[in-house]
Amino acid sequence: MLNSFLKIFLPKDRVFYDLFEEVSDKVRQMAALLKEVVYEPDFDRRTVLIGKIENFEHQNDELTHRIFTELGRNFITPFDREDIHYLASSLDDIADYIFASSKKINFYHVNPLDRGMQRFADLILQSSEQVHSAVKELRNMKNLRLITECLVKINSIENQADDVFDMSIERLFAEEQDAKEVIKMREIYQVMEIATDKCEDAGNVIESIIVKYA
Repeated sequence: MLNSFLKIFLPKDRVFYDLFEEVSDKVRQMAALLKEVVYEPDFDRRTVLIGKIENFEHQNDELTHRIFTELGRNFITPFDREDIHYLASSLDDIADYIFASSKKINFYHVNPLDRGMQRFADLILQSSEQVHSAVKELRNMKNLRLITECLVKINSIENQADDVFDMSIERLFAEEQDAKEVIKMREIYQVMEIATDKCEDAGNVIESIIVKYA
């Protein structure tokens, strides 16, 4: 009877870890699809890929809602409730900006075969993969070196994205004569750069968690 009673108060770690791993994996898949988008010259084929990204984004919205529901339902959590909220929100933000990036490419009818967009997509995928790897290690926190390496790479990728943004804007103003195209491309660059910022935000939350609990 005592064991049954204590089980009520045991933290349901697996619920949160499973959800976070599923969300970060879907973010990684969204980033992979975004990379396909910027290397696909055909508008209709891009539309299909963007539809897949949108489906993943909706699935992640539902998973994020489940995380918040579990947060309200469970008295004991694997780490600070505030950190759970921040991590769920930051992962959701990455998904939102990946979807926004893909949607704007077709919405504005720009040529996605652009060096800046392709480089951004590469960096977003790399950063998303590192976020997913770090999230998977939160379950037991036995491999702190791997988590730390992931966080360092995420930070480095964000710095690279800043450089890509600056160089892309410089090239855009130097080569593009149509003011409307400049506005469209600049907005897409900004959204894609923010996606890497959101990856860094997720990395910062993970760092906060391992400092407290590792």
